[in-house]
Amino acid sequence: MTPDTDRCTFCEIAAARLPARVRYRDDEVVVFDNQLTWAPVMLLLIPRIHMTQAELWSSGPLLSRLGAMAVRMGNERCPNGFRIISNFGDDALQTQQHGHIHVVGGAPLGLYVRRETTTGGAK
Repeated sequence: MTPDTDRCTFCEIAAARLPARVRYRDDEVVVFDNQLTWAPVMLLLIPRIHMTQAELWSSGPLLSRLGAMAVRMGNERCPNGFRIISNFGDDALQTQQHGHIHVVGGAPLGLYVRRETTTGGAK
């Protein structure tokens, strides 16, 4: 492992060394439930190899595969609509450096998905 990957939660999930509710896995892609519960459906789609968000979005065929899988999972789990989101940096609430895409849905989301604080109110 490299310094970037030796503490990467998503690398550990991709390698099946950390538990996750995996919805799909192949040689390049893993899809699993997000531990956050801001919406009824919150999936994470990651490449199995470690890369940054910028590297993922420049990856051509791999990004295309993840995008197609995001649409497939969204249609299957959120037939009334969903969002595909990718966060870049602290201001966008990116907490994992491993490149990833979110599928969020399962309920009317409104203009924004509101983040819950530890006291239960919206932040």
